[in-house]
Parts: sequence; C-alpha cells; structure tokens
Amino acid sequence: MNIRDKEIMHLAIPSIVTNVTIPLLGLVDLAIVGHVGNATLIGAIAVGSMIFNVMYWLMGFLRMGTSGMTAQAYGVYLSTQKSSLSSILRGNLRMALLIALGFLVLQLPLRWLSLWLMEPSGEVAALVRVYFNICIWGAPAVLSLYVMTGWFIGMQNTRTPMVVSIAQNLINIVASAILVFGFGMKIEGVALGTLIAQWSGAAMAFYGTLRERRKVAETAEHTQLPSFRSSFSKVNADLFLRTLFMVAVNLFFTSVGARQGDVLLSVNTLLMTFFMVFSYVMDGFAYAGEALCGKSFGAKDWMLFRATNRRLFLWGAVMVVVFTAVYAFGGRAFLSLLTSDEMVIEAAQPYLPWILLIPVTGVAAFLFDGIFVGMLATRGMLVSCAVATIVFFAVYYNLFPQWGNHALWLALMVYLALRGVVQWLWMMNLEKAAS
Repeated sequence: MNIRDKEIMHLAIPSIVTNVTIPLLGLVDLAIVGHVGNATLIGAIAVGSMIFNVMYWLMGFLRMGTSGMTAQAYGVYLSTQKSSLSSILRGNLRMALLIALGFLVLQLPLRWLSLWLMEPSGEVAALVRVYFNICIWGAPAVLSLYVMTGWFIGMQNTRTPMVVSIAQNLINIVASAILVFGFGMKIEGVALGTLIAQWSGAAMAFYGTLRERRKVAETAEHTQLPSFRSSFSKVNADLFLRTLFMVAVNLFFTSVGARQGDVLLSVNTLLMTFFMVFSYVMDGFAYAGEALCGKSFGAKDWMLFRATNRRLFLWGAVMVVVFTAVYAFGGRAFLSLLTSDEMVIEAAQPYLPWILLIPVTGVAAFLFDGIFVGMLATRGMLVSCAVATIVFFAVYYNLFPQWGNHALWLALMVYLALRGVVQWLWMMNLEKAAS
C-alpha cells in the first residue's frame, strides 16, 4: 500500500463508520416507540423522520460546498501560507444559521406542506405535529454540523466527525430512553432525545473546530480567497439543484413501488438496502476524494491530483469486485436477515440480478462526486444528475408497460451509470481546458 492509498484509507474508513452510524438516529427512535407504543406511534416517527430527512438532505450543499472550499484553501495554505481557512467556516456557518432561522420562522407552513404531501392518517398527523414542533428547533444544530463536518473533511480530518456521530447516537439512546421509560413520555420524549443529541453533536463539533483552528497559522487579515467569494452562490445553487433531481428520483422510486402493492413495495424497499450499504462505503471514498483532490487541486499540484484520482478508481474497482461477489453469493441470506416474510423473499428473487449491477453502475458516480466537490466543479455534478434524471424517467415510462417493476430497476441502473459517464466526459473537457 503506497502513501496515496494510506491517505485515502485514513480518510475513508472514519467516513464509512460515520455513514453507518447516521441512520441509527432514526432507528433508535423507532426501536424505543416500538416497545412502548402502537402502530400509530411508529408511523408518526417514520413520517416525522422522513420529513426532516428530506428537509436536511436538500441542504446537503452546506457540507459539500464547505468541504471543497476548505480542501482547496488547505492546499493553498500548505503551499503559500496566504489563505484563511477559518473565514470559510465562519461564512458557511452564517449561511447555515440563516437557513435554519428561515426554517424556524416558516415552521408552520413547512409542517403543513409536509403533512399535505405525506397524507398520513389523522391520528398519525396529530403525533407528527408534536414531533415536528420539537425537532424543528434542532435545525440550527443540524445545519451547523453539516458545515463543520464539511470543514473537517476539507481539513483532511474525518476522525472528528466519526467521534461526534458515535457520541450523538449514544446520547440519543440514553436521553430518549430516560425520557420515555423514566419519565413516561412518548413521542415527546423521542423528539426531545433527538433534539438533545443534535445540539450535543453540534457543541462537540464546534469544540473540535476550535482545537483544529489552533493548529493553523493564519494571516492577521483572515483574508478569504476571492474565487470562493465570487463562486460561493453558484456552487451552492448547483449542489442544491442537483439534490432536487436526486430527491425526485428517490421519491418516485418509492412511490412507484407503493402503487404496485404492498409486496412489491416491500421488495423494492428491501433491495434498496443493498444500494444503501454500497453507498455508505463508497461515500467514504468520495469524502477522501473531496479532501485529497481538493487539497492537490488548490495547491495546483496536477501530478498529485491525477495520481489521487487513479488510486481512488483503483479502490473503486476493488469495491466493485468485493460487493458484486458478496451480493452474488449472499443476496438471499441478507434478505433473510432483513425479513422473515417468505412471500416477500420469494417475490424478490426475480429482481436479485439487479443488485449485482449496483456496484459496477454506481461506482463512478460516487467517486466523481467526491473529485468534483474537491475541484468545486459543481456544474458538472448538476448537469450529470439532470441528464441522468431525464433519462431515468424516459426509460421507466417507455418500458414499464412491458417490463413492469423491472423497468424501474433498469431505469435506476441507467441513471447511476449515466451520472458517471457524463461526469467522465466533463472531466475530459476540464483536463483539456487546463492543459
């Protein structure tokens, strides 16, 4: 393993651990109410969690934009000692807090719109309102943590976000359990436990930024890179619009399954878990790409930049082989771990071949996303996602009458592959322009 591989793994492994722990926040809430409540409570937690997941997912540009800017500034800092890393953190934290303030001010229309779109039953809706009214006050903490996580990644530090994520989950478990089992609360206790965990995580991350900043010798003027100032809005707009396309595909995928009945909905949901597991791992390598490619790109070290890209794709090829083999030989066994319903397991069998295509069709999209974030080449990310989304819907609507649910899975594979292909073509043009 050469020095490039060691740097990649040093950043990727903590990020993978972080990604795996993130869904535990929602699972802990479901597990707790599952032991004290009925289906209505469980449904309210599921709907409430989904509302906030979509809201915060749309704000993902706060993490990615901060990561790319900081990584490039870090590369410039190492080579010239002129750029201010803290100014990027401060500026993006201000944006995060302004967006969070907007969420708080507009919480009533946001709650109404979310419930209107989700259409839960009256009983579930009443409980979701309680959950929403409490958890919305975590918006400043969650969005600030997005920025600080991106800043840490750009600073080549993925261990601090990992520690914060693990601590958050432990705090959530303890706080929710005490409030629900100790004080007899129900959905209020779960929501308060989540809120406490969110603010605790933000506080720990903020303490971490103070420690990290002490290691950085900055100029007295704290000058911010002009190119970042001029491109700040464009980068965030590109990333936000890209996320809208991704949300559209994901929500449509779920809704199509729901329209085909409970069995196919369950099949699609369970098989998407294979994609989620692969994404947790590949996102770790993407984060490494953000940090390392951003640093070398900012320092204008093109030889190091290209070497990092090659090593990232080499690790991507390894992951494709590993996951394809695991899914080929253990797909049915993994399904049995997720459900004991034999009807669902049998109904999933015709669709298992699709999960074998997930690694090979998705690997390039994940890796190029990380590289492009490091380069702040966000327009390429937006264009690739827009083109892939249009083709996704075209494939589905043209083939669904003949192929049924298989058309949905083919559309997803084409969507993943096309994102990677368009980004590869975009990269070729960027390299020509640079040469």
